[in-house]
Formats: sequence, C-alpha cells, structure tokens
Amino acid sequence: MSEPPDSSRRAVTPPTPADFGLHVGVLGPVETLAQSVSTIAPSGSPSLLIPVIFALAGNATWFVFLLATGATLLVGFCVSRFARLSASPGSLYTYTVASLPPLFGAAAGWGLLLAYVAGAMSAGGGAIYFAGILAQEFLHTGIPDLLTLAVVCGATAWIAHRDITLSAELMLWIEVASVTVILVVLSLVPIRFGFHFDMDQLKLKGAPTSALGPALVLAMLSFTGFESATTLGVEARDPLRTIPRVVLQSAVLSGVFFMVCSYCEVLGFRGEASKLSDSTSPLHLLATRGGVAPLGMVADLGAMLSMFACVLASITAAARVSMRLAAAGLLPRAFADTSPRHGTPGVAIFASVGILFAATVAMIIHGWGGSEILDLAGSLAVFGYLTAYTLAAVALPFALRTASQFSLGVVALSVATVAAMIAIVVYDLLSATDPAHARIPYLFLAYLAAGLAWSLAKPRRRLES
Repeated sequence: MSEPPDSSRRAVTPPTPADFGLHVGVLGPVETLAQSVSTIAPSGSPSLLIPVIFALAGNATWFVFLLATGATLLVGFCVSRFARLSASPGSLYTYTVASLPPLFGAAAGWGLLLAYVAGAMSAGGGAIYFAGILAQEFLHTGIPDLLTLAVVCGATAWIAHRDITLSAELMLWIEVASVTVILVVLSLVPIRFGFHFDMDQLKLKGAPTSALGPALVLAMLSFTGFESATTLGVEARDPLRTIPRVVLQSAVLSGVFFMVCSYCEVLGFRGEASKLSDSTSPLHLLATRGGVAPLGMVADLGAMLSMFACVLASITAAARVSMRLAAAGLLPRAFADTSPRHGTPGVAIFASVGILFAATVAMIIHGWGGSEILDLAGSLAVFGYLTAYTLAAVALPFALRTASQFSLGVVALSVATVAAMIAIVVYDLLSATDPAHARIPYLFLAYLAAGLAWSLAKPRRRLES
C-alpha cells in the first residue's frame, strides 16, 4: 500500500460551504468502491450469515440471495439517480430533505445515522467472534472481548481521523485479500465433487416456501450499507459519475459473491456428518476437506479483518452524515468541524467511535457474545437502513420532477422499491420470535421519535449540497 501523502504536499481544493472542509476529489473509483464494499463486509457472510440462512431456506439459499440482490438493486437504482444530481456527505439525508418536507428528511437522517453506528457495533461483534475463533485455533485459549473491542475502536478512530485516502486504501486491500482467499477455498469444492450442476439447489428441492421471507430479511442484512459511498460525495473524484456507478457495482458484485458462496458451501457440506447450519467456521472445514487446512485459518483471519474494515467504513460514513446533520442544526455545530491538516471530521469521528464503544461494552456486560452482538445490533441497523431507503425512494420522483427528468418509469421504480422495503419490514417483524429481537422495533421507534422531537425543537439551517 502506498504511503498517504502528507497534507503539506497534497493539492487540496480550498474548502467551500459545500465541501465542509473535507479534502476534495482525493478518492478514485476503486477507493470509493472500497467504502461501499467494506460497509457490506462480504467476507463475514460466508461464515456467519449463510449457515443461518441455510437453516431456514435449505437448497434455496442461493435463490434467497438472488431475491435480496434484486431488492438491493431497486434501492440502488433510486440512489444512483439521486447521486447523478447531488454530491454531499449527507448521503440519503441530503437527497430526501431536498425533495420532501423537513420532518421526512430528518427521519432519513436519524435513521441513516443509527444504521451506520449500529452497523459498526454489529461488525465489532463480528470482529470479537472471529478473534475468539482465531485465539482458539492459534493459542488454544480465549481472548477478552473488551480487549478486541478496544483495539478495533482505537485503530478505527486513529485511521478514520488520520486520512481518508489511507482509510480507503486499507479497506480496499483487506477486502481484496479476504475475498480472494475465500474464492480460492470455494474453488476447491467443484474440484472435489466434480464439475457438475447441483440439481437439488437449482430446483430448490425441499426448500420451505414459508421460510423464504425470514431468510430474505437475513440476506438483506448482508447488503446493508452498499450505498455508503454516497457519503464520500465531495471526497470522490468526479462524484456525479463515480458514485452512481459504485452504488450499483457494489450491489451486483456482492450479490454474485454471496450466491457463489451459498452454492459452494451447500454443495461442500453434502455427505458431511455436521450440518452447514451448525458450523461455526464452514470455510475452515471446506479448506480442510480440500487439503489446504491453513487457508481455512487465513479465511477466518480475513473475515476478522473484513469486520474491522466494516467498522472503519461505517464510522467514516456515520461521521459524514453527522457533519451534514450538524450543518442543518440538528447536531452540535462542532460535529461539522474538520481538521485543516487531515480534512476529516474529528469530533464526529471520535463521538461515533465513543458511542460504538460504550454501547458494545454495555452489551458485553449484559452477557452477550460476539455473534449475539452482531445479530442484535445488525437487526437494529436494518430498521435504520430501510427507513432511509424507503424515504429516498419516495423522494426520487419529486427530485427528478424538479430537475425536469420525471417519467412514469421513475414512479414505477419508486413504488416497487417502497413495496419491497415494506415487505421486508413486515417479514422482519413476523420473524422476531425471541424477546430480544421483539424489542428492537420498539427501540428503533423510540429513538426515531426522540430524533424527530429534537428536530422539531431545533431551528434548521438548511445547507444545500
């Protein structure tokens, strides 16, 4: 990885009100893509989510990810249309508040902020989970959850504040390395079983139709945050072209990756005494069966680093949404301040990391482990994402009408996206059976109500992108 240029040698465009003091145009298309892909954390799903989805959907696991990819692309098309019109660190908040009444924009902003912070908590839980697995593999002992959390949060705060280019490049290389290892391991599956189609999977044999809805909710969790490149609005080079492409590319690439992983993992566990749904490290087992057991441990290490990259990407996005909310008067003005040297929102970054650390510590003290933190915090994040996605889809026809780009096709896209998001929310509510998950919707509604009440009480300084 190349060393990030010192600020004294970097050519930085002088800040304007729309720049928020961020370094303008320093990220190319690949680095911008790394932001969205890292927020998705694709390397974690093969070990954490695919086994759970398989327990529900069986041979239809790959098909569930196909449906989730379709739903994600609906949102992606809406977001990409907005991203052609505006580049701002406010992301979906900026898109919504410019086209809908202020209260709807505030709902999108608060929902998105919670989504990124809770998403960072979820990824932090994933890092704790994989750190525990690696400690058992290498040290044959456990590692304190608080120690892992402290290292993740400390490294995140330092890198996110130090330089956006360093952050993006680090995320890029982590994801490239971890995904490559996973694909190498999965490529051994067809070699072992022979190059033929698994007709049981292609025909969805024995897949319970009633379980597809709950499975789809879990699959959507794998894609949340795919739009986070929009928070890099002014920092991306040629943002009105780069960001729309990145949003769609991240959805397509992740969807294909998840479907390949699902197909190969289900095939790889054929004839195994242990079930895929019971496996805590399926890639490790597949690597062992393929005769390359060390790659299994490397895959677990890659998954842990991918979770760290997700924390870093989520905090990067949360800090920039906080800047935009602060500029609108919904958060303290200090959250909009940036470091003249680093061009990063230090107060917003450290506040986001502080909330992440405190909330995760509370969950650890409560007795929840890494996998439970990942699950519960991720479930909370989903409601924030779905709220922002839905409101952005509602706002799209109004924004395009203002820009003289209105069409019936846009209305159809908006309606289809809203319908898909509502369906996912309904499935999510119906699938919440245990008390902890059942409380999450009420927790989200209480948070959103408090945010909207605060918004109504504050004078708004509407800053255009």
